[in-house]
Parts: sequence; C-alpha cells; structure tokens
Amino acid sequence: MPDPVRSTVSPSQQSELADRFAKVRALSLDLAAPLSDADATVQSMADASPTKWHLAHTTWFFETFVLRDHVAGYALHDDRFPFLFNSYYEAEGRRHARDRRGMVTRPSLDEVRAYRAHVDAAVLAALPDLSADAHALVALGCHHEEQHQELLVTDILHMFSENPLEPAMWPAARKVPVEMPGAIGWIANDGGIVEVGHRGDGFAFDCEGPRHQALLAPHAIADRTVTNGEWAAFIADGGYTEARYWLADGWAWVKAEGIVAPLYWEEGESGWTRFGLDGRRAIDPAAPVTHVSFFEADAYAAWAGARLPTEFEWEAAAASHDAGGGNQMDVAGPVEPRPSTGGPGFFGDVWEWTGSAYRPYPGFVAAAGAVGEYNGKFMTSQFILRGGSCATPRGHARASYRNFFYPHQRWQFTGVRLAKDI
Repeated sequence: MPDPVRSTVSPSQQSELADRFAKVRALSLDLAAPLSDADATVQSMADASPTKWHLAHTTWFFETFVLRDHVAGYALHDDRFPFLFNSYYEAEGRRHARDRRGMVTRPSLDEVRAYRAHVDAAVLAALPDLSADAHALVALGCHHEEQHQELLVTDILHMFSENPLEPAMWPAARKVPVEMPGAIGWIANDGGIVEVGHRGDGFAFDCEGPRHQALLAPHAIADRTVTNGEWAAFIADGGYTEARYWLADGWAWVKAEGIVAPLYWEEGESGWTRFGLDGRRAIDPAAPVTHVSFFEADAYAAWAGARLPTEFEWEAAAASHDAGGGNQMDVAGPVEPRPSTGGPGFFGDVWEWTGSAYRPYPGFVAAAGAVGEYNGKFMTSQFILRGGSCATPRGHARASYRNFFYPHQRWQFTGVRLAKDI
C-alpha cells in the first residue's frame, strides 16, 4: 500500500519544486560571481555576513533539515560545517560567533561552491522519494535562500562601501534625469474591521498568520514613497538637528553616531551623492529615499506633519495590488530604487517602515523543532517593514509578508511611505 504522506506529492509538484530549487540555487551563485575569494570572506560589520557564509549557510539549511533528517544513510559533506554555518538555531547546538564570521578564511570560496554542488545533487536525487513534510522543508529552504539573496546583496554593498576605492560591483550606464513627481497624494480609508494575515493559499512564513480581524481607524496612506529630493529638503530644514522631530532613543542614536543623512550619502561641492552597487553617483532626486532607519523614518514623518502607517493600514491598502510587480530583483545585476512610473508602487524599490512592532498575531504558535526558531523568537524590540525592495527576488513578497529589523538598522533598502489620520 503506498505511503499516504508520500502519495500527496504528485510528479508535477515534484518537478515544479525541483525547477524552483535549481533556479534559486543558481541565482545565489550568479550574485556572487563578480566577487573574489577576498571579497566573499570579508565581514564589514556584525549585522552583515560574508558572501561565502551566506552561500554555505543556505546550503547547511538544506543539508541539515532535508538530507540529514529525511534521507536514510545520508553522510554530511563535512562534519565541521554545522558549527561554522549554523546561524541561530539553538536546537542544533554550538556555532561560530556571528560577529566572527569574517575570520572563516577557510573553507575557500571554491570549496563552498563544491559544498553547494554536493548538496544540490543530493537534494535533487532524493526529491522523488521525499515525504510531503520534507517537500515543505525544501520549499521553506528556497524562500529562506531568497531572504539570504537580499541580505547577500545588501551585505556586499556595505562591504564595498567600507573600501576606500568604493568599487562598483555592477557598473551601470549613466542615469537619465527623471522629472520629479508631483506632491504626494492620499488614498483614503474610512476604517472598520478588516481581515489581515496570510489567507492560507500558497507559501507563507509562520509569522504571517493566523489570519485574523483588525480594526482600522479612518486614515489615509500616501500614494507613493518619499523621494531623495524630499529627504534633502528635510536635511536642509534642520531635520537631523532638531530634537523635536525625534523619538528619545532616535535622538540619542543621532547624537551618539553622528548621523546627518541616510546611509551612503555624502555631501560635496556639487551636492549630495550616494554609494550604490554601481559606485558613487549623484543622488537621483526623483528616486525613493533608501537606507534610512526607523528612527529617521519616524522623524521625517513628524517633520512632514504625518506619521508612519500601521502594518495593517499598509496591508489593507496593498492587498489589491500585484505583489509581483514593481522594481524587484529578477537576475543578478545592478539593483537600486527607481523613480516612480505611476501608481502607488506598494511592492519593490524599498521596504517601507511601519509604526508597528514585530509581535505575534493572535493564536500564533511556533512550529515544533529547530525550524520553530525561524521567526517566533525574534518577536521583540523590532519594527515591521512591508512591500519588498529592488533587492527582493521577484515572487518572494506578498501583501501579508512581514519583514522586521531593529529601529537603528538601515543597511537594507529601507524607505518611507507616510500616513495620516482623517
């Protein structure tokens, strides 16, 4: 009699998952292709990880939770790697300190690529015989790797920004000036009870559910994100020097860190420039501002006479829009926010800070085992971002997707959409 668990995975589903697995794994290698072994080893700050570590950690995820746990007789590629490439899974035992990942000069980048090839071949060979539960872990691993692809890109950007030469990872053509957008418009919502959270069809991370009701007060949300030009006006008007705009923790951060502009901005004789994956260039006034912290986003909103949206206000506004649209990452190549081409653009360009703390939804229960550590234990002291960015692999985001970072962090492609009460 056939195994009832295995029989739920059809050949077409196996083929679809195998294709997705292969494409996700290939994109990571493509993103790292321009780097030397030295580029891939450096760790520029504790929040970032070396490219080599990202490539190996995502491989460790598949080897550990799929091959080791679901393939009888599987032998680890290298029994030293779990210590090196476990990230934060307490259930998986001791691990190398996060802020010391840049000291792992060996294995080499080529050896990490060989590790990936070994695990890829083993996963694809095992896929036809894996249970439905194991297939779900392969799918989770693909989404997990897409998260690391965005981190990989932003960590490379930060690493190159620390190099006095400010090298471009992907040289790009000179930008063509774009006309500044008009004044921000407002999308009104009369408020009331709305359904929020993942609907249950297709993949979602555990923190996106359970779906539940939320009460919205009457409000309006901006029809686009804040631009570089508007942010430059905030700076010129003393935005970083006036304590009245800032939360107490934010003002302490500004003073302690000497913050005067978004990350990667510099002011020269010709005005503001920014460093990106295509090198240092003049800021594009019409493009969305990015690399700002929650503290900065909240201060800008106060200066503008507005506020940040709640995550549920954002989700209600974005739910009817195409999550696969906008400026998101399709292939390895230059990524940066682009000027608006019309429409509210809820997905792509920049992650949008909300005023909502990252906390569990009513009825949330973490999964059993090590994978239960994926999101739940981080539901403290962080704020929610919504929408996806230019470095988010297309197809990864959705209206219910909850990204989260600490309020001072800004090395991701983070931006601002305003809201107000009505």
